[in-house]
Amino acid sequence: MCLGVPGRVVEVNGLLAIVDFWGVRKEIRLEVVDEPVQPGDYILNHVGYAIRRIPTGEVDATLALYEELLAHSEREDDLMAADITSEIQGAGDERKP
Repeated sequence: MCLGVPGRVVEVNGLLAIVDFWGVRKEIRLEVVDEPVQPGDYILNHVGYAIRRIPTGEVDATLALYEELLAHSEREDDLMAADITSEIQGAGDERKP
């Protein structure tokens, strides 16, 4: 299963952004995002690429949905929560200072 994961853009440098995912910061590519992003925006990340800027009016509902999914991350049989956790904690991540 492959899911996109929402995150908050912290910094933008050309076609790269530093994005915060629940305290995990990752470098994300911006080549395929549907519109320009800037610090403070939320994006939907899929395998290291921002695929969509989340409209301001949808951010709270989107984050609430993912918080609910992550609440089940301890359950081994919840593949969706496992996929989200895996995406957030992928190789090469930098923890927030």
